[in-house]
Amino acid sequence: MEDTDFWTVVTIALLTLNTVITRSFFFISSRPWSMPSWLRRSLAYAPVAALAAVIVPEVVMTQGQLITTWQDARLFAVAAGASWYYLRKGLLGTLVCGMAVYLPLRLGLGW
Repeated sequence: MEDTDFWTVVTIALLTLNTVITRSFFFISSRPWSMPSWLRRSLAYAPVAALAAVIVPEVVMTQGQLITTWQDARLFAVAAGASWYYLRKGLLGTLVCGMAVYLPLRLGLGW
């Protein structure tokens, strides 16, 4: 702590206090907090939206360029996963089905 100045310690203390207050705010209240129905409905789509935000750029681009060939294992994996989801509506099954198509094409054929 010899190299730590006063303002660094004050900043850490205030950030700690801020974190404790904001995280315990729901416990301090005497009445229960209810989530609005519109927020509850929108949070149901959060995992799918986050997954799409991560997956879509990876599927359609390679090193900053759009895919120019049909011999890409990712395209077939997405088609298989989308088909599974359309038929069964299960997110875990969609991921498993997509990977079951992707891995043999990627590792076996080298696409």
